[in-house]
Amino acid sequence: MSKQATFPEGGVHPSDFKSFTSGIPIRNAPIPALAVIPMQQHMGKPAQCVVSKDDLVREGMLIGRAQGVFSANIHSPIPGVVKEIREIYLPAGIRSEAVAIELQGEFDRSGKDEPRLEWQRISGSDLLKSLADKGIVGLGGATFPTVLKYTIREGFQVEYFVVNGVECEPFLTADHRIMLEKPLEILEGIRIVQQIMKPRQIIIGIEENKPDAIAVMRENIVRAGLDFKVIALKMKYPQGDEKQLLKAVIDKEVPSGGLPLDIGAVVSNVGTMQAIYEAVVLDKPLIERVVTVSGSIIRNPANLKARLGTPLSELIEECGGFTEPPAKLIAGGPMMGFAVLDPDTPVTKGLSGVIALSRRQVRSPSQTPCIGCGRCVKACPMGLQPTVVYKWIEHGEYEEALKEGLMDCKECGCCGYSCPARIPLIQGMKLGKVMSRKNKQA
Repeated sequence: MSKQATFPEGGVHPSDFKSFTSGIPIRNAPIPALAVIPMQQHMGKPAQCVVSKDDLVREGMLIGRAQGVFSANIHSPIPGVVKEIREIYLPAGIRSEAVAIELQGEFDRSGKDEPRLEWQRISGSDLLKSLADKGIVGLGGATFPTVLKYTIREGFQVEYFVVNGVECEPFLTADHRIMLEKPLEILEGIRIVQQIMKPRQIIIGIEENKPDAIAVMRENIVRAGLDFKVIALKMKYPQGDEKQLLKAVIDKEVPSGGLPLDIGAVVSNVGTMQAIYEAVVLDKPLIERVVTVSGSIIRNPANLKARLGTPLSELIEECGGFTEPPAKLIAGGPMMGFAVLDPDTPVTKGLSGVIALSRRQVRSPSQTPCIGCGRCVKACPMGLQPTVVYKWIEHGEYEEALKEGLMDCKECGCCGYSCPARIPLIQGMKLGKVMSRKNKQA
């Protein structure tokens, strides 16, 4: 077997647990009787709520208007009546205004033929406006507004557009299934982006544990006569991070504090490509996404296409519930996800999975002092010394932590995963960033 491409420094190899759901086709989740839609589903300012209690709303109707360039529009996933507007907490600890909509009336789209838009003669600026109108954000987890990512500053040229089909987090298989089931939609989404940014090369990166997806994408590219390249990547976490992915596929390094565009590249997730297809071709706002529901204690793990605002508890119930009470419920993947305290937390644009873990899986030894083994240093894909950064943070020396590269930390979890002393390195990094920003503001 030929040597597969990967990033050279750091990384870990956790068990992937993908066999639970990788062979199961996507199916639709039940429509929620009450959808709770947060106004904060993207990087940047929350959207401004534009509906009031007792308002009637239709499927796909604008209910939150973007506030500033880092914000994104929010649309109603169901037809119904606004029962209340309240504040909720999201898994990351963010407090957000949310619109609770009770299901009523007819769907405008579901179960009906959708006319296709011939977009080939539409200008790039008009295509960008369509993505902004439809509230498209990156579905890989960062929820960066797509219109902002694709608006190229004057003087910059996009040499490489890299489509991220890596999905390196354990348990998650939503992107894998989308590549198998919707390859033509992904490719048309890529062509729409090609019309917007005019990149010179288009590369799709997929890890080697998805040979069927690699084959399907390559076959459809050849059949469509497209000049796109699929690169098979070695299994290695966190290869899905855009900086590591770019190093693996084009052998270029994003500078510290910089963006991929600084090296002539833009990266987007395969799920985002499929959402772009629906936004432009089908005139459909981002009102649903595929979510992996998995874990050793989920009775029937699955990938579900769920409406935004659906309670996680309803997705779990659709999968047969738990075989035993969960010790931990995680929104996202186990490496970078967040613990969920409220099972009625809603599905959002950035939610890729819901993982339920048993007591045996989350049991870990107590923290002990650092033994200076260097495993965290070896595992860090950014070339940092996590234990040194952590010690500065622990002593409140945030400026020193910044000098050691704190802001370059991707919070991928490799250091904590590798630490035999079970030191909460990532929690420390998060705290250090928060305190550094507060000190800067002060």
